[in-house]
Amino acid sequence: MNKAKPTILVVNDDGITAPGIKALMNAVSEIGNVVVVAPDSPQSGMGHAITIGKPLRLDKVDIYEGVEMYRCSGTPVDCVKLAVNKIFKGQKPDLCVSGINHGLNNSINVLYSGTMSAAVEGAIEGIPSIGFSLDDFTLQADFSHCIKFVKELVLQVLKNGLPVATLLNVNFPNTHNIKGIKICRQASAKWAEEFDERIDPHKRPYYWLTGVFQLNDGGEDTDVWALEHHYASVVPVQFDMTAHHAIPYLHNWKFNV
Repeated sequence: MNKAKPTILVVNDDGITAPGIKALMNAVSEIGNVVVVAPDSPQSGMGHAITIGKPLRLDKVDIYEGVEMYRCSGTPVDCVKLAVNKIFKGQKPDLCVSGINHGLNNSINVLYSGTMSAAVEGAIEGIPSIGFSLDDFTLQADFSHCIKFVKELVLQVLKNGLPVATLLNVNFPNTHNIKGIKICRQASAKWAEEFDERIDPHKRPYYWLTGVFQLNDGGEDTDVWALEHHYASVVPVQFDMTAHHAIPYLHNWKFNV
């Protein structure tokens, strides 16, 4: 391993054999020494879940020649925790990158995303971290048009660092004509969930989650706007979920206890 090059932890939520992690691994391997730790199966929508009450497995695998790779039986967050504690043994990597996810993690999706939660865990550990996602859910997704943007953002973070307790949420539109990079805020939106009810052979109901993405934000400074206009969106994200603006409001309450 070249000690003069930065060490980069690569994780994802689509699983260790997903095309997206291969694309990300190949992109950043030109910049630093890569260590891949990824789930052994897809973990989309896991959010910041961790494994409690059952053992975790971490196995070194030889999938791509010359790449140090580990397969984890747990969640994306488990992957980061195990990497820091067992692979790097407290000597943290210079950067953590997660993805490239098959599907967007813009707007409210950041809360549900295993991809972004892995990057958040990296930031919690004090590691500069970036999550990458592409607007294409298929296994045949073409990531080639994302690579130059991935490299540029990685180089910028390695050069400039990030504010304390902050990471980047990067989303790419599904077009080969990306116009550039837009620094954005997270759009205000939600999922209007529906549950498709069906009956199993034992006459018991079961449900498939479906829904419609409802955008409640017409701003031109949002990640949704940027992606719709063929820009790569970059949103700085924090894991301190305190609503600081609400503290003065709550101080005005008169408690009767």
